[in-house]
Amino acid sequence: MSDTSQTAPARRRAAPLLPPRDARDGALVFVVATLCFLACLAALGARGADRAAKGWRTELLGAATVVVRPGPSETADAAAARAAEALAGVKGVAEADALEREKADALLEPWLGKADALKDLPVPRLVSVDLDPKAPASAEDLRKALSAAGVDATVDDHSLWLKDVLKAAGLTRLAALAVALLIAAAAGAVIVFATRAGLAARADVVSVLHLAGAEDGFIADLFVSRFARMAAMAGLIGAVGAAMIGAALRLAGGAEGVSPVLPLAWADLLILPACPLIAAAIAALAARGTALRLLRETT
Repeated sequence: MSDTSQTAPARRRAAPLLPPRDARDGALVFVVATLCFLACLAALGARGADRAAKGWRTELLGAATVVVRPGPSETADAAAARAAEALAGVKGVAEADALEREKADALLEPWLGKADALKDLPVPRLVSVDLDPKAPASAEDLRKALSAAGVDATVDDHSLWLKDVLKAAGLTRLAALAVALLIAAAAGAVIVFATRAGLAARADVVSVLHLAGAEDGFIADLFVSRFARMAAMAGLIGAVGAAMIGAALRLAGGAEGVSPVLPLAWADLLILPACPLIAAAIAALAARGTALRLLRETT
């Protein structure tokens, strides 16, 4: 009788057709991780620039500036006060304030400097108008109110600046997209070269698989799974590095992020976990396409 206490021999696990690691894997992971890190930084920069553009757009749409020219029988301060009073009663205007002479001089100081000659110049008075964000008054409404009050003034509704802001935001998005596509192409090129090298190094294994009846798709999938896992690991490393940089900049800049020009939010870091998935997808596509092409050329 056989000894029932004797355990059955352990089942041997089949060795993978391709070795799980290669001496060149470290360099490949480093290159792909660096590319993913740069792509994540570009994405964070694009998010910050887009947020800044939206903030500037809101500020420009919610305000207007009126340049008041006094008549021959009144002072500039009196004309500005009359303009502010007329504008305050317009529907869609939250507040209208006449700027004092000192504030007007401060606006001219960056161009003209502090000069006593400014005191003798007929500097126009400005009226700052805050519009209702839900139902802002139009520039035409403001002009009609000033005309009805007999005030000689020019209304600047910031539409010119708004066009520039929207144009800059659009260029920023296009630049970020171009950078992301360029980095993705570079990562794909790296995987293509790595796949070529892998096939060349394992030509004997590929030949044996062909003799055993393995199809090209099966062999290509071996390289797909290998490089997809490697790229996912590299993407994770790059995303973690970019998240650390983004968090440091957010903490250093406070509520405004890096600066008012490029604000960052904690929510921006939520886009980084997609990096490993995108890197793995690019690597899988590049590896499969390259492997199938090379296998068909050799058969």
